[in-house]
Amino acid sequence: MTTTGADHATAVTGPWWWSRWRSAVLDGALALVSALECGAEGIPFARDAGIPLAAGIVFGLLAGSVLVLRRKWPIAVVLVAIAVTPAQMGFLMGIVGLYTLAAAELPRRIIVALAGMSLVGTMIVTFVRVKQDMARGDLTLGDWFVPFAAVTTSLGLTAPPLLLGLYVGARRRLMESLRERADSLERELQLLAERAEERAEWARGEERTRIAREMHDVVAHRVSLMVVHAAALQAVARKDPEKAVRNAALVGDMGRQALTELREMLGVLRSGEGAQRRTASASASVSVPGSGSAAAAVSVAVSTAPGSVPLASVGVAAAAAASRVAEEEGPWLSELDVLIGQSAAAGMVVDLSVEGDVRSYAAEIEQTAFRVVQEALTNVHKHAAGAKTHVRLAHRVAEIAMQVENEPPPEPASAASAGLPSGGNGLVGMRERVLGLGGVFVSGPTDAGGFRVSAVIPAA
Repeated sequence: MTTTGADHATAVTGPWWWSRWRSAVLDGALALVSALECGAEGIPFARDAGIPLAAGIVFGLLAGSVLVLRRKWPIAVVLVAIAVTPAQMGFLMGIVGLYTLAAAELPRRIIVALAGMSLVGTMIVTFVRVKQDMARGDLTLGDWFVPFAAVTTSLGLTAPPLLLGLYVGARRRLMESLRERADSLERELQLLAERAEERAEWARGEERTRIAREMHDVVAHRVSLMVVHAAALQAVARKDPEKAVRNAALVGDMGRQALTELREMLGVLRSGEGAQRRTASASASVSVPGSGSAAAAVSVAVSTAPGSVPLASVGVAAAAAASRVAEEEGPWLSELDVLIGQSAAAGMVVDLSVEGDVRSYAAEIEQTAFRVVQEALTNVHKHAAGAKTHVRLAHRVAEIAMQVENEPPPEPASAASAGLPSGGNGLVGMRERVLGLGGVFVSGPTDAGGFRVSAVIPAA
């Protein structure tokens, strides 16, 4: 990640107020040249002013050395250059000072005011000096040359450094703006990457929950029936061998069906994972162009670590597993009779009533409705074995409603007679399924001592 603007501002490696040693050396060299220039120009100034030569030289050296402060106090440097203009010294200091002033981040009114003062001062001094030279006879040109020389000299010493400084300052601010935009964009992309990782973790958890719910719905009901039939088989094995044989056949059929459904789901998961592993090396890049030589391009590559399952494969596999079970194998609402017949074969008294015009729904709706009834019957097997159960299905105009209600079990101890474990996830899974389709789910005990599960799912 590149250094941010705040890091650039604090990354001072030079002495005192200089950000770099190279800048300090450059300013020192300019100040030395300016001091030598002003010291040399202090000799004729001392003669004209009638002061000792040493005083003029020292004054020139001190005035010229002020240029070393151009980055710290550019206004002071320009004011000193304007102040020594009548002494005809500090030309380098005036040029460099105006350039630094224009390139600095100062209000334009201050830059214009100081540049105007420098222009007027240079013009007046040049006008007076040229007029004196013409009066002494050093110049034999016409009177037109005096204002011409004053204007051209003042413009030549003021306009070029001023315009160059304005250009360099504008370009510097543009580069800093582009750098800040690039840093801001990189921070935003980093934040987006962190949020994407959070969403990926959330999606992984959701997919794990979904897969667990699918496997629970597919396997738990049949395994519960197998346990019930096995308990019945144990009870009647010696008394009624023929019934024992029928129960054993039912246990075998249900076990094979459970294994088949489980194998299909695991097969789809493995195939989805394999398909995604072949494309896991693809990377997504986001390029954000800048402007000019400061174009900023940022790429974010998303790859999968070796040995880990890509998020996309989990989502695709789970979606494919659910869609295959729902679309190819069902379950459909038309199979409720088979489901209830299996429960009846296990000794449960089930009453099914259907209201309204029977019609087909989307696969996801029919699958959810079927799973709600299936899980409710499984809970009756676990917690209220032998209790009479009423299953009601209502086909309405804009929704489908289902209700599974069981009466109290005939024997209080029969609920645990089969030894069926309960993980407490059945009702949670049903609720998640129904709410995921925008429906309403309600479950709880009845006043008569039984249990009721009700769900309403929108038809669209």
